[in-house]
Amino acid sequence: MFRDRDRLSAGDLAEGCFSPMWGPRESGLAGWCEPVHSNGMEFSAVLFDFDGVIVDTEWEIYQAWLRTFQAHGHELPLDIYTRCIGSDFTTWSPKTHLEELTGVAFDWHDLDGQRQLEIMRELDSAGPMVGVVDWLQNLNVQEIPCAVVSSSSHGWVDGWLEKLDLTRYFETTVCRGDAPRIKPAPDLYLEASRRLALAPEDCLVIEDSQNGLLAASAAGMPTWAVPNRVTANLDFSAATRVLESLAKV
Repeated sequence: MFRDRDRLSAGDLAEGCFSPMWGPRESGLAGWCEPVHSNGMEFSAVLFDFDGVIVDTEWEIYQAWLRTFQAHGHELPLDIYTRCIGSDFTTWSPKTHLEELTGVAFDWHDLDGQRQLEIMRELDSAGPMVGVVDWLQNLNVQEIPCAVVSSSSHGWVDGWLEKLDLTRYFETTVCRGDAPRIKPAPDLYLEASRRLALAPEDCLVIEDSQNGLLAASAAGMPTWAVPNRVTANLDFSAATRVLESLAKV
């Protein structure tokens, strides 16, 4: 069901007028959704990042990388590792960093395979993050369209959504390969607004990373930041709002 998320997007790690949950829409496209007000904001759709927002995958991925570094005599501080969160290894690479620290060229094929097995074993019983399902259900009742926008692969994101029975809540998923560039470029978010036939400024983004926040801001979209255990040390002062969890909505 899942492909290697790590590199995927950290390694590799129905559009317009049709909703898989609510059925056919009228074919007027733009403007079919009435804006909703929340905490003084008006929005017509909600775009969710995936890793660290819908499922807490980031912690186990970080822990697996930390074990790799420690096995070779080095630490991997969160303030360094988070440079690649929400993007991929072209932004910052733990592989390159470890090779620079040790002076060793590693056989990453074997190490990646072992690390991926560890990650999936630790995430075997993972579920949605606190508040996610309740808010998705509330948005569904209000007929507010939702999408997932992730730098990860479709194999990773769609696999998780199917496993957790969350696919029905989303109009579309936009992942790496669906637009020219991943986060921190705005391309994925702009593709999502295009698919929903909405102006970017009418889409509320839910993010947990600096790269995601930069992408949403560049797309002209308001953003609520929901930091997790991995990204709690980041500066989200540029976000429209910062929440402890989606249970606080």
